[in-house]
Amino acid sequence: MLSRVADSLYWMSRYLERAENTLRQLDVTMNLMLDPGEASAETRWSRLVAALGNPAGLEWNGNLENMAREVVFNRANPASVISCVSAARENARQVRDEISTEQWQRLNRLFHHIQSPEAAEQFERDTSELLSLFVDGIHLFKGVTDTTMIHGQGWQFIRLGRYLERVYATATLLEVFQAHLGTAPEGESTGYFYLEQVGLLRCCTAFEAYCQVHTADIATEKILSFLLLNRHFPHAIRYSVESLSQSIQAIGASGSRRSPDELLVSVGRLSAMLNYTTISEVLRGGAASFLRSIRQQSMQIHDLIYHHYVHYSIQSALLA
Repeated sequence: MLSRVADSLYWMSRYLERAENTLRQLDVTMNLMLDPGEASAETRWSRLVAALGNPAGLEWNGNLENMAREVVFNRANPASVISCVSAARENARQVRDEISTEQWQRLNRLFHHIQSPEAAEQFERDTSELLSLFVDGIHLFKGVTDTTMIHGQGWQFIRLGRYLERVYATATLLEVFQAHLGTAPEGESTGYFYLEQVGLLRCCTAFEAYCQVHTADIATEKILSFLLLNRHFPHAIRYSVESLSQSIQAIGASGSRRSPDELLVSVGRLSAMLNYTTISEVLRGGAASFLRSIRQQSMQIHDLIYHHYVHYSIQSALLA
């Protein structure tokens, strides 16, 4: 596969995953702000901005509606939802012959919907419903991707983008929330902390899945364990890392002449770190440092993906 094709598919997927993550976190944060609780609106907003990677231009100004509009519709902000969707569509346009008609149609509909006057009007009437509609559009795109595209190298690069973005975003989210929820009294599962804990789960669409494993026993340690170490939930970091490994192996086995050995070692190291630990060990060693290590390793994996498949030298390709 040409490096430019792999690059476009990879970033198309990453940008859509980023947009979905932003939409979910914004929706949860706005709903939490309806309950004043023990945290100020500024505190919760600052936590959202930190969880999104501290993009510029989102400092709290006291007006939640205007701030939310900035996150969704500001074209000048590369971290906004509309910027991410636009970037995903542009990457898809560059490789139009590599994706299905259904994929292109779904992405186009989402792109035009988010730019429409109707969307701006609905934002004023029912922000939460509009954010859910945008998330639904991304889910539909992912669905038609899996059901209409050949599961070859191109599809695997889409998976690489999706799961690497998910690993980084979830680790960032957990680090930000953990610093706050770490102050919860032992056994606290009601009132303010309960809402915050449920909010964290909903940021990862994990509330129902968590309850299937732990019933309604909402506890910060169990939430961290579930979102970090569960190997069966798609938004858990461990699941995402294993999916990365599977896609890298599949690309290597599909005839690529560029050996992904170094990349597999890097992903394998991260996978082993998650496979051979317990949440008790993570907490004893410091959850924040553990999560920072995950983010650092995910950035290294991104660099290696580029080294092997995008910015590789002609000489290395000929020698492979």
